[in-house]
Amino acid sequence: MRPTKKNTRAGSGKTPAAAITDAESVTDRVADAITSGIRAGTFVPGQHLPESAITLRLGISRGSLREALKHLAAAGIVTLNRFRGAYISTLDLRSTLDLLETLEPLARLAARLAAEHCDTNEKRRRMKAAADAIDVAGRNRARAEYLERRRHFYDTLVEIGGNTELARVMPLSRTDLFRAQVERIQTERQRALHLAGYSRIAAAVIARDPAAADRAVQRHFAGTRQTVAELPADVFPSQRRR
Repeated sequence: MRPTKKNTRAGSGKTPAAAITDAESVTDRVADAITSGIRAGTFVPGQHLPESAITLRLGISRGSLREALKHLAAAGIVTLNRFRGAYISTLDLRSTLDLLETLEPLARLAARLAAEHCDTNEKRRRMKAAADAIDVAGRNRARAEYLERRRHFYDTLVEIGGNTELARVMPLSRTDLFRAQVERIQTERQRALHLAGYSRIAAAVIARDPAAADRAVQRHFAGTRQTVAELPADVFPSQRRR
């Protein structure tokens, strides 16, 4: 009698469901490594991503890496070039303004909801701690920590507000790209203006004032747009001088 065939991939010993989970796990690992690297300064906008170095670092195959990079390209985190490979994406001016236009109403909603639901000492403590951590990192010019703390600040807003869908739709990874692109170029005045915005948002949330929280976010984004307008033209690819 012929042995009964099992519903597995040949030679893998894994069911299709397990294989799918493994593929998703590899994609998540690559995404986490690259997005964390952007915030840490290991990867910068425009940087080439050598396949050999990344596969060795993460212990994955080139095929798995390429599949993961396709997902990151769809999310706008990397740019794929048929002949030159993968690069960390660089935002042009139009993309930057579109990003801010998309993120602002979502951030305002997150702040309003957080203000409405910041009803315990534990939530107020978390909100203040998130703002204080950004302030310390910013004043210490700890760029990598600043970007990490900024991401945590938004995560805290969303968690306190309780709308789980916001975490899915807020384009925070693309915003990390923008902040990484401009962080080293900002003036001290621009950096201080941006830094102060988080404290104002947190104060309004802790005071349980949704209208004030909304205005604080609106003011924060207005300051960011002003900074974009003041940045040197060669920060954005579409404006590079020839």
